[in-house]
Amino acid sequence: MHHVNGPQVADIESEYHAEFALGEHSARHLRRILRLYLVRSGLSEVTEAAELALTELIANVVRHVPDRRGRVCFLLLPGGVRVEVSDRCPRLPVTAVGDVLAEGGRGLSLVEAFTDRWGVRPLPDGRGKTVWFECGVK
Repeated sequence: MHHVNGPQVADIESEYHAEFALGEHSARHLRRILRLYLVRSGLSEVTEAAELALTELIANVVRHVPDRRGRVCFLLLPGGVRVEVSDRCPRLPVTAVGDVLAEGGRGLSLVEAFTDRWGVRPLPDGRGKTVWFECGVK
């Protein structure tokens, strides 16, 4: 009988990052990468929440950032993950309050609901921002 052993937790890098133009299919591809990263890191229990929140952050870049360029970073933390999505649009996102039947505007409310913590910070040069969330962090 043959057994195939995948990478062990110790074999997984504690940080993954990529920078590229985001488009219509980017969220799907990044969810796959995040899922593999979390499962191989022993964090399957936070995968669904992290994937849903990542999808919302990527959708915000695609909808609201003129050049759609972004940077994604996954950081392993004790018992969880921190996901960051950065872009070069200095406009900070706001949680929409309003019509629950509206077609958009609830993305950050969903991020808040799916994750343990989230926030936004301007980039040090003032020419963009990073929106981040954490799942499963104790």
